[in-house]
Amino acid sequence: MFNPTMNSAFGRPNAMAMAYRRVGVETAVQGASPHQLIMMLFDGYMEAIAQGRGAMREGEIERKGRCIGRAARIVDEGLKAGLNLSEGGALAQDLQMLYQYVTMRLTLANIRNDEAILDECVSLIEPLRQAWRDIKDQVDHGTH
Repeated sequence: MFNPTMNSAFGRPNAMAMAYRRVGVETAVQGASPHQLIMMLFDGYMEAIAQGRGAMREGEIERKGRCIGRAARIVDEGLKAGLNLSEGGALAQDLQMLYQYVTMRLTLANIRNDEAILDECVSLIEPLRQAWRDIKDQVDHGTH
């Protein structure tokens, strides 16, 4: 049974809340469940990439850097930092490697002004985001 208050491969609730605050995703963190916090991180990531893409297209270098940097911080300081590597087994290890790769690719996309790399970064995280969204009912009802 999935218990969102317990430690899991996806993270430690207190660490996720603190990481969420650090990366500056704006919304009500107080009272949010661990599942909701991760969903907010995924959503904030996608929003930051969309804004970065827009700034890239408009030639707004400073804004592009801030937006893509925010997406990288969400992955590195939010999603990756919230992983429970000691109890999460192979899944947590695989997610850690994926998040490291995405962070590296976001940095390269920023340096090269490369929308194709942004597309890759979206395509790597979107399945996780969708899967997380899909388990919401199970989490809300305490089923597995």
